[in-house]
Amino acid sequence: MNAKYVKKEIADLNGTGRTQAYYKMQTTPMSYDEFVDMCCREGAMSRDAIKGVLTLVAEKMALSMAEGHSVKIGGIGTFSAKLGVRSDLLPDAFEPGEHRHYAGAVEVKGVSYRADNDLVASCADKCHLESGGVSRLKKPKTSLEERAEMARQYLRKHPLMRVADYAMLTKQSHTSAGTELRRLAANPSTGITFTGSGSHKYYILSRK
Repeated sequence: MNAKYVKKEIADLNGTGRTQAYYKMQTTPMSYDEFVDMCCREGAMSRDAIKGVLTLVAEKMALSMAEGHSVKIGGIGTFSAKLGVRSDLLPDAFEPGEHRHYAGAVEVKGVSYRADNDLVASCADKCHLESGGVSRLKKPKTSLEERAEMARQYLRKHPLMRVADYAMLTKQSHTSAGTELRRLAANPSTGITFTGSGSHKYYILSRK
């Protein structure tokens, strides 16, 4: 069965004024039981045996990552825990006089996964793609200044704002919202700035 991909339009990331395109595979969920059944068709192990192995691997991976290890599984990839500050708290800072969080404020927020090169190569070898259409950006009906004011109103009620919050607030894609927030934060007149970096970057009201 051929997989389908969609050509998606994304906001300009380089300040050229032109949108860009990227390709995303159209995926359909495969349940745990369906995956086990597919493995059973190979005939090497029983259904219960496969479930037992998968359960054991999941349990021991969680334990190993919780103890500070990264777990490499040959032919699949490497897994490690991702940490972050509790969602109800502002990120920590290094500046003198800034509030420092206690250890209990830091928690596991997700699992980082880096695919094994052999897995990527095997997937590419087995994959036969066909076009599933084109997805264009939805243009917001509000002006940039109106959206900036929406962000300021949100931040007057909340200590911080994430890109996902702004995307929901302004009815934009996550990519477009992130690009626009960076523009707003780069302009001091908007009253919006940021703290943190990377996946721990949050937007706040600037101090006047």
